[in-house]
Amino acid sequence: MNRVRLIRLTLVVLIFALLSSCDSGPHQLRLVVPTEPEDRSIVEELGGLLDDEAMIRFHLTDTPLSEEAALDAIVSGEADIALVSNNLPFRKEISTVMPLYPTVLHMGRRDGSSSSTGVDMLRNSTVHAGPEGSASRFIFERITERMNLGKDEYRFVDGKEESADIIIVFSPISPERITGIREFRDDLSDFRLLSIGTPEDIGNGNVIDSAVLLNPHFRPFVIPVGTYGELTQEPIVTVAVDKILVARRDLDNAVVYDLINEILRLRPALAAKRPGLFQQLSEDFDTSRSKFIVHAGTQDYLQRSEPTVYERYSGVAEVVVTLIVAFGSTIFASVRIYNMRRKNRIDTFYTRTIALSRSADDSTDAAELQQIIEEVRTLQSTAFDLLVDEKLAADDSFRIFITLSNDVLRQLGDLSLNLDRA
Repeated sequence: MNRVRLIRLTLVVLIFALLSSCDSGPHQLRLVVPTEPEDRSIVEELGGLLDDEAMIRFHLTDTPLSEEAALDAIVSGEADIALVSNNLPFRKEISTVMPLYPTVLHMGRRDGSSSSTGVDMLRNSTVHAGPEGSASRFIFERITERMNLGKDEYRFVDGKEESADIIIVFSPISPERITGIREFRDDLSDFRLLSIGTPEDIGNGNVIDSAVLLNPHFRPFVIPVGTYGELTQEPIVTVAVDKILVARRDLDNAVVYDLINEILRLRPALAAKRPGLFQQLSEDFDTSRSKFIVHAGTQDYLQRSEPTVYERYSGVAEVVVTLIVAFGSTIFASVRIYNMRRKNRIDTFYTRTIALSRSADDSTDAAELQQIIEEVRTLQSTAFDLLVDEKLAADDSFRIFITLSNDVLRQLGDLSLNLDRA
């Protein structure tokens, strides 16, 4: 009985030890390094802020990748998450984790290039909006489509080889990023940022509303006065597209939940470093403009449905359950083997007792008969000693042996009595 209790206690201790080891340390996520310097700097800062207590760690890819290539890397399993613009084509394998910060369309015009305003200022203009397929050109073309401006009414130029009347820069709000325009114009004294309208136009059915109506991933954005010094002497109305963190759809829900928690935990540090970007990052962020399906882990976070212990450590728990089953099977097999060994021992006693019973007959003399009786009694004594040491079980087999040996002793006693009478 003590041995069975010891086995049970060992099993319980093992289960608790395995469950206590479920916290396997922070999750390592492979994060794609962006090609844009500003985005790359933000990604590196974010990874550097994750301390030893963080539940998530970033492993940055060795090679920077374009946004399309970053999505390809996630789909292929070479990466887990990436920072991309929310204007890429829908892909069913990609899910939105959360928006991080807005990237804003900056349109700069050279004074004197045209005295027109609104749509007319773009007609017959030379425009630099980055290479074909870039976010700047993509956004600019969508805006001009909503303004009913044909592509033959303006002309794209390189900007370096040929002077541009209008320069398009699509970037986060950052006074330092005005170098995106300085790259093409050293002197900005005759340059100013263009506004699609006035702040009062937003929500009143004007051009800015038309621009975002059929492009729900766009949103109106106002660059306040003074943000870029002399370039923003008045509010600039433009559009913004969120930079969003995306992941594989099959990335564990609990990992995504923890990732969002860690980023929001770092919000004060991020806002201190880049107040123009992260000051508005909130716990109840909006995913309604997402071009991709929202990750189930994000939905859990927004609904404050915290993962259970099993969900959080489901991978480890599956291993634990497997080990418990394997351990239980081993214990069960060991018990069976142990019981079989005890059964074999009692069978030896059966065999010897029966052999002693058959060896005694009418021809056996008194001395031999007494020796047989002593040996049967010795077998009984030995069996009881083994029972005390738990090397034999107090089961039906043991009781049958005692009954058998007592019957043999009675038979031998009758023979001994007959010899004495003779």
